[in-house]
Amino acid sequence: MDYKTLVLGASPNPERYAYKAVVLLTQTKIEAVAMGVTEGTIGSVPILKPFTAVEGIHTLSLYLAPDRQKAYYEYILALKPQRVLFNPGTENNELAQLLSQAEIPWEHACTLVLLSTNQYQT
Repeated sequence: MDYKTLVLGASPNPERYAYKAVVLLTQTKIEAVAMGVTEGTIGSVPILKPFTAVEGIHTLSLYLAPDRQKAYYEYILALKPQRVLFNPGTENNELAQLLSQAEIPWEHACTLVLLSTNQYQT
């Protein structure tokens, strides 16, 4: 199975967890798509502008604070990912409810922990 992952809230700052997630995904041989408001790259992965059309996303890994997610609701639902991961600090009941209504599985989980404990692809 292809676990192509969109990291929403990506940053070219190596201190940010979204940056570390893209690096770890790439090292784990999982295709990573980075999207954020700050242009740049993470390794060889370019950071796409928000709302760029992307296809075949299996997992959406959220690194946006809940108040910044609202603008992305329609975009996220239109992607129809097979799961959405709310990383610590991104938990959002409103978005979780919308995902549930659209029958898109979601979970409160840390992408970095799932990857480093070999639980990402289960």
